[in-house]
Amino acid sequence: MSIPQSGGGPIERHEQMAEYLAEGCKAREDWRIGTEHEKFGYCKDTLKPLPYEGARSIRAVLEGLSERFGWAPVLEGGKIIGLEKNGANVSLEPGGALELSGAPLETIHQTCDEVNDHLREVKSIADEIGVGFIGLGAAPHWSHDEMPLMPKGRYKLMDSYMQKVGTMGTAMMRRTCTVQVNLDFGSEADMVQKFRVALALQPVATALFANSPFFDGGLNGHKSWRSRIWRDLDADRTGTLPFVFDEGFGFEQYVDYALDVPMYFVYRDGVYVDALGMSFRDFLKGELPALPGELPTLSDWADHLTTIFPEARLKKFIEMRGADGGPWRRLCALPALWVGLCYDQGALDSAWDLVKGWDTETREAWRVQASVAGLDAEVNGLKMYDLARQVVDIAEQGLRTRAMPGAGGLLPDETHFLNALNDSLESGEVPADELIRRYKTDWDGDVTRVFGEYSY
Repeated sequence: MSIPQSGGGPIERHEQMAEYLAEGCKAREDWRIGTEHEKFGYCKDTLKPLPYEGARSIRAVLEGLSERFGWAPVLEGGKIIGLEKNGANVSLEPGGALELSGAPLETIHQTCDEVNDHLREVKSIADEIGVGFIGLGAAPHWSHDEMPLMPKGRYKLMDSYMQKVGTMGTAMMRRTCTVQVNLDFGSEADMVQKFRVALALQPVATALFANSPFFDGGLNGHKSWRSRIWRDLDADRTGTLPFVFDEGFGFEQYVDYALDVPMYFVYRDGVYVDALGMSFRDFLKGELPALPGELPTLSDWADHLTTIFPEARLKKFIEMRGADGGPWRRLCALPALWVGLCYDQGALDSAWDLVKGWDTETREAWRVQASVAGLDAEVNGLKMYDLARQVVDIAEQGLRTRAMPGAGGLLPDETHFLNALNDSLESGEVPADELIRRYKTDWDGDVTRVFGEYSY
């Protein structure tokens, strides 16, 4: 999850909040790719999740990365809770999952090199202390109580609030992992088109990357339990945002939505001030109960935007949030899919043509069915398999037109990063299908076999 934002002055005009978002508009040549992925750490001998402290712990991994590979530590309350280097950061999810938030990079070749380097560094530290890491959308057999809450003030507040809204918020915090990509936009109109395509087609990503059929030690009846969890987390800050498809949508309308999302906190002098359930609109009037008489800054606004969790999220870029964490090949395939769809205008127009006739009920139906059935989902007579085939074909054409070479020119474009998805479409089997098949056959119903065979 996000680190505290910084660098914003006081909000003196309502328009500043939309202007903040509009500052994300960039010329096409300046568009970049930011890939994030989370993975669960565990002790190899016990298959238990990593504690924060100890010889085999999250802290030991972070300190090892810092000392051996030159990452600068990020501290909170004197404890190491993250790392920074060359525009990238390593952070902790609430239950101890390790996240790489990659630097903004020009090509997927660079993104994949970054992922490779990170996993190599993590493995070199982890192997020495008897620790493993695995990419899954949900913890296969660990209970809530087995997964310690990391020592971040933000998480302590969120954990308390999540127990009062929805039913699955604490499960999301401690027992799920995702991979996402952050993409730029060129103008307000470009943002609108990309945002709409992103929200409508997140279920395709959910289906293709479904990798969480296990929970509490057995099958859960879904291909993506992570996606299922997000549907009962907190209705005020999740979902498919139907208003984005309304005529006239733009930065101002997103500001209006975000202002009505209840607050979590205000970050002041290294401390997370409890503002749970309070209103940013009151904050703008100097009437926030947590900080009476104080007015917000743009940094406060930026922090507030990180506490909103729809299927695609708008900040100074757009975050694609529909995919489960997974195996290495899919960590590169996820940015390939969305870059192919969004960074070529012809591909973006084709993607919009696929979904522009859908209503709110159709989009929500796809979201639900993708989490349950993956590529076997069907809505209104259209099969997810056929929809996904069209989407991947559009993305492939977009990458081919983009024509970003790699490997010193030996690779003419980025299309090969879609190979993992094309393999799934040829076999009809996404990662969750493979895990279910293995569980029912050679694993004899033992979910813990996943660690030995699918860890990084």
